[in-house]
Amino acid sequence: MSPGIASALAAAILFGASTPLAKALLAHVAAVALAGLLYLGAGAGLLGVWLWRRMRDVGTGIMERQDIPWLAAAIVFGGVLGPILLMLGLARMSAAGASLLLNLENVFTALVAWFVFHEHHDRRIVWGMVLIALAGALLTGQAYARPTSILGPLAVMGACLCWAFDNNLTRRVSAGDPVMIAAIKGVAAGSVNTAVALLLGEPFPSFSIGAAAGLVGFLGYGVSLALFVTALRHIGTARTSAYFSAAPFVGAIMALLWLHESASAVFWVAAGLMAVGLWLHLAERHAHVHGHETLVHSHRHAHDAHHQHAHDFPWDRREPHVHRHVHEPLVHDHPHYPDIHHRHGH
Repeated sequence: MSPGIASALAAAILFGASTPLAKALLAHVAAVALAGLLYLGAGAGLLGVWLWRRMRDVGTGIMERQDIPWLAAAIVFGGVLGPILLMLGLARMSAAGASLLLNLENVFTALVAWFVFHEHHDRRIVWGMVLIALAGALLTGQAYARPTSILGPLAVMGACLCWAFDNNLTRRVSAGDPVMIAAIKGVAAGSVNTAVALLLGEPFPSFSIGAAAGLVGFLGYGVSLALFVTALRHIGTARTSAYFSAAPFVGAIMALLWLHESASAVFWVAAGLMAVGLWLHLAERHAHVHGHETLVHSHRHAHDAHHQHAHDFPWDRREPHVHRHVHEPLVHDHPHYPDIHHRHGH
């Protein structure tokens, strides 16, 4: 299994498990305050990991100056607006329903990737997204049958749209260190959400509840996000989102087993549609003759077929490593995804 696929699936498991845990924490913490604690836990934990890696001299990517506006916009969409809308939605609908509805993030992410950022796609991917969208529509329609609950699904859908823009914006900086990127997003988003909670007069929980929220945030938001950024680098935005669509299934299963929530027939039909949509994504294979133009950048890499370059510094032969390097023009044929080296036209 490729590093990109493994990273995306691991990110899905961690984030999916965090949804029912966040639902349980909402019994003790107000929505915006919880969003702040989750992201502060993510940012603080990853900052510690980043410092530990620096002390061990583990090579990491660097943040280019031109990446800062993209990262700032991603923080606004994914770290501020998205979590607030999700917490508001979880307070108004079941964790199992919200977990499956979160698959719409992948649909929105793909649509933004295809039509705003012009990432390549084929019919298999499109049909998979159609099935996932139908499943989300079923869940929303079921909630609409109870008028008092429509705000919950709409809030979760709004969170999905925010994260869709976040995912596509983060792809623009995915050559950098994933841990550093996720740590910056966590600290910034956590600080903003906490400030908003204070302005709204929301009470903060006891130390034990706050620590639990921080731990959930570190694993479900921080580590998950770092893995997601790694996947973006290797397999592109839409494909990463396709694998990440396993996350709501993890959350739904946990909600049913741990929170003892009931599941309707519509729930299982929606789950089936989403499973088929996910399978269509997993079965994709994309290969053709393509060209690489001259490219200069810096990221963590090993010397594979795309990294046959010389070094202008003493090299101890350790791989992977990080330095600014040049990709010379190249034409070849192999299976590939729209990663940081394959953003060509078709």
